[in-house]
Amino acid sequence: MRLFDENKKYWTNRTIGYSKVNEEELNSIQKEKWLNVLTESFPKNRNDLKILDIGTGPGFFAILLAESGYDVTAVDCTHSMLERAKVNSGKYRDNIHWLLSDAQKLEIKDETFDVIVSRNLTWNLENPEKAYCEWIRVLKKDGVLLNFDANWYNHLFDGNMKREYENDRKRVKEMRFDDHYTCTDIDSMEKIAKKLPLSQCIRPQWDVSILENLNVTKIKLNLHVWKRVWSNEEKINYNSTPMFSIFVQK
Repeated sequence: MRLFDENKKYWTNRTIGYSKVNEEELNSIQKEKWLNVLTESFPKNRNDLKILDIGTGPGFFAILLAESGYDVTAVDCTHSMLERAKVNSGKYRDNIHWLLSDAQKLEIKDETFDVIVSRNLTWNLENPEKAYCEWIRVLKKDGVLLNFDANWYNHLFDGNMKREYENDRKRVKEMRFDDHYTCTDIDSMEKIAKKLPLSQCIRPQWDVSILENLNVTKIKLNLHVWKRVWSNEEKINYNSTPMFSIFVQK
């Protein structure tokens, strides 16, 4: 099975469980925290922004932005995720444009969007460099890309990271939280992650090196964004893999 198809099958099978996490976020204070983090980086004094949410999954970003009145297009390569996102979006379903497409080969015209947002997707791509090229291509001049990710699964290749990861698992158990790793099909995900290029890269340094070659005008990192948007349970689960954000202006 091709890696893309293997990955797609995994996330298809995980749709309901992953959606549950997103639904909990939509009904918590995290929703407002995320909205603030996103919108403070949007182009100012504009109420007509066209936004692309790449790798929307169960629709978290697309939904909170549609609720705020933005023109949103939500993209995912997994049919089941898009269908679940439509359910989660409720009365905003028809306010969101839904697109089944590969993030590495978007079926979108050049310079279409003012803002692109993505969360926990880039690490999961077979060709993330190609994906960045595509995202910058469909972004308008002076448009903004906001990418949120982490060094997921580096512990499969780095001994120090593995020890920190194992300490996370122990602390989660001690504090009686749900373990966000072991409550999934961890064997299948680790099998896939071992084949993904970014599992062995140090990020966001890798991302910056790629983006600098795409003739963008500004790149800005936030290595502490996780402190603003993660719940206490997430902070314990992912202590060894803090989320970062990458702001890019074309």
